[in-house]
Amino acid sequence: MRILITNDDGITAPGLQVLGEIAADVGGADAEIWTVAPAFEQSGVGHCISYARPTMVQEFGPRRHAVEGSPADCVLAALYDILPDRPDLVLSGVNRGNNAAENVMYSGTVGGAIEAALQNLPAIALSQYFGPDNAGLDDPFEAARAHGADTVRRLLSHGEWEEAPYRLFYNVNFPPCAAADVAGLAVGVQGRREDAGHGMTPHVSPSGRRFLYVTGGPQQTPTAPGTDAAAALDRRVAVTPMRADLTAHDRIDALRDALG
Repeated sequence: MRILITNDDGITAPGLQVLGEIAADVGGADAEIWTVAPAFEQSGVGHCISYARPTMVQEFGPRRHAVEGSPADCVLAALYDILPDRPDLVLSGVNRGNNAAENVMYSGTVGGAIEAALQNLPAIALSQYFGPDNAGLDDPFEAARAHGADTVRRLLSHGEWEEAPYRLFYNVNFPPCAAADVAGLAVGVQGRREDAGHGMTPHVSPSGRRFLYVTGGPQQTPTAPGTDAAAALDRRVAVTPMRADLTAHDRIDALRDALG
C-alpha cells in the first residue's frame, strides 16, 4: 500500500511524525510511505496553490521531500514529479490544533485533502484538538497517536469512496483529552462557533512601521449538537464527510423560481 502524507505545520512538525506512525500502522509490513510536506509552516493557507510562482523541492531522505509551498502544492508535486506512481491513500496532518467548524475554511491541512480528492484520490485530513486536558500532557498528540490508525482503518472499511466529480474526503478531529479518556467516535456536520471568527490587531514596530496581526477566537466554545466541534469537546473522535463543492444545493430551486 502506497500512502502519501503531508501537513500544513511543516516537515519538522511533531504531528507529521505521528501521522507517519499512523500511516505505517494502516499500511502494514508492506507499506510504502511517502512524505511530501511544506518546508515551512503553512497554517491558514487553505487550498491555495502557488500558481504565480515556481515551487522548489528538496529531498531530505528516501521517500521524504520538502516543498516550498502549500499542502496543496505538496500533493501536486508528489503526484506529478516525486512519486513513481499514484498513491492508494493521502493523509494530511496531524495538525496541531483543531480543524473543526469555521476553521475548516482556512485549514491548509484540509486543503491538502481537498487537492487529493480533486485529483480523484482517497483522502483524510486529521487534526488534534488542543485544550486544558491535553495541552500539558507529555504527548499532546496522545489521542491521535492512540486512535488514529483505527479511525483511518474504519473509514477505509466503512466510508464511501466512490469516484465522482467532487469525490468525498473525510475530516477527522481528535478530542482534546488523554487517549484513555476518548469516548468513541461520532459522525457530525461542520459546526459554527459564532464568537470565534478571525480579526486583525494593529501593532507598531520599533522602527515605526505599522503591522497587522491576524487574531482568532476561543476554540473551546461549544457548537450545536451533532457538529464536529461539539463531538470533539464531548471527547469523541469527530468525523465529517466533505466535498470541495461549495454549492448551496438546498437553495438552487428556490433561487431559480425567484429569478424566473
